[in-house]
Amino acid sequence: MTRLSVNVNKVASLRNARGGNNPNLVQIVKDCQLFGAQGITVHPRPDERHITINDVYEISKIVTKNYNIEGYPDDRYLKIIKDIKPEQATLVPDSPNVVTSNIGWRLSDNSISLKDIIEKIHESNVKVSLFIDPDKTMIDFAKESGVDRVEFYTGTYAKQYALNNKFIINRYHEAHDYALLNELQVNAGHDLDLNNLYYLKKHLPDLFEVSIGHALISDSLYYGLKKTIKMYLSKLK
Repeated sequence: MTRLSVNVNKVASLRNARGGNNPNLVQIVKDCQLFGAQGITVHPRPDERHITINDVYEISKIVTKNYNIEGYPDDRYLKIIKDIKPEQATLVPDSPNVVTSNIGWRLSDNSISLKDIIEKIHESNVKVSLFIDPDKTMIDFAKESGVDRVEFYTGTYAKQYALNNKFIINRYHEAHDYALLNELQVNAGHDLDLNNLYYLKKHLPDLFEVSIGHALISDSLYYGLKKTIKMYLSKLK
């Protein structure tokens, strides 16, 4: 079964809107795991507008499932990974002021050596996932860089699904099969929700993990966190 990793950034955003500790992020993480989520995802940005550095370390003390820390692989991020040694590090090409991760790595992103960075992360016995578009060229690049997994940016899929353009799934299916052929596990994330998740899973049956935050936390306002997580898990069976 595909793992569900709950991105708790939006919970931190709600807390930060008023200060204090309501909602209690650590308790939310505990509950997500109790209710069946197989992973927890955080993306600590430099401006700490949602998840803070302190949050990342506090969560590491109580997370019992798979911990996935996303981020741009600068010195700050690499220190976090070295200190905490999460199960997975997902590398994204975000600039500091971007609102959300809405583009995968490109071959033109050559200002840093991803291969050297990935080797450094592997020294901490941490799996590495590279956030990319479903593209064979980028899968080849990911393989050559030494990653363990790729995470397909699914924002394009979600947008086309909403427009009833289901042909977009062919691109993802081909990339999914090509990644598996190259012995890379496949994750997916961005704009996945209760409407489009089942169709993606149906056509990408060997998905290793999906990371979902905004939609899941929003749905929990209506259904409650426990029921919402169960609903998402049902889409992945």
